[in-house]
Amino acid sequence: MGVAAVGTLLPGAACQNAAMNLAIVATVVLGLALDRNWVQHGQAAASAGAWLVCLALFTRSARTTRVSLAACLALATAGEVVLSLAWGLYRYRLGNIPLFVPPGHVLLFFLGTQLAGRVPERGAGIVALLALPLVALLAWTGRDTLGPLLYALFLACLWLSPSRRLYATMFVLSLAMELYGTWLGNWTWSARVPGLGLSAANPPLAAGAFYCVLDLLVTAITVTLEKRSAAGEPGLMTERRLAPRGDAQRVLVLAVAADDLEAERQAAQAAAGGNRHRGHRGLRP
Repeated sequence: MGVAAVGTLLPGAACQNAAMNLAIVATVVLGLALDRNWVQHGQAAASAGAWLVCLALFTRSARTTRVSLAACLALATAGEVVLSLAWGLYRYRLGNIPLFVPPGHVLLFFLGTQLAGRVPERGAGIVALLALPLVALLAWTGRDTLGPLLYALFLACLWLSPSRRLYATMFVLSLAMELYGTWLGNWTWSARVPGLGLSAANPPLAAGAFYCVLDLLVTAITVTLEKRSAAGEPGLMTERRLAPRGDAQRVLVLAVAADDLEAERQAAQAAAGGNRHRGHRGLRP
């Protein structure tokens, strides 16, 4: 079971997820355009839209799923404060953190889990290989010397967790949003990285590494909560697979953490198989 679990485990979930995915894309595309072009009320309108869609996602989610989404919201907000306000790595149009940004991270995270299920197993390696020469070229020309550090951070995410398809998806998805947002002028990356003296493109090609770290942390929290929940209720995993409800987001926790949990299951099964094999050999005459 991989990240495609959402929309495939429960009846009727696929249609609901498709509608949510379209709502998220529309929220991002139209919201950023409103923020940039409707000077007086655009940011407020974009923020209201983002929060409404985010709340709709929360209300359709099970309790455990809401914890995962809330973790994404909290971590993203803290990250924005550190990276933008404290470090000055990038600056939003009005010098603040727009209220649509934290829920926007949650929506993008959910969209990433949906798209990651369609990425082949080797997709993460392909994304990493395609990005490498571009990152190297921008660094060699001096336009983006921050890029190699961010690229290394991306590779670390791929190495640390089996959920590689999710990180590869977020790397590309977030780059698309960064290109759109900086093109419109919603935010601008600092040409010189404060404190490091490195140069940064607007946006850096590997800016998606920050989103990958966010998802890595959310996935780690999700895996921990899911393992504790499964340990306390042994039948919980089976119940979630067979539940007849049409809750499109009930299994988001499994979708995000599935690759990590599957890796642990395979290791446990291999160990159990080895023990049985040794036990059988000991019973032979």
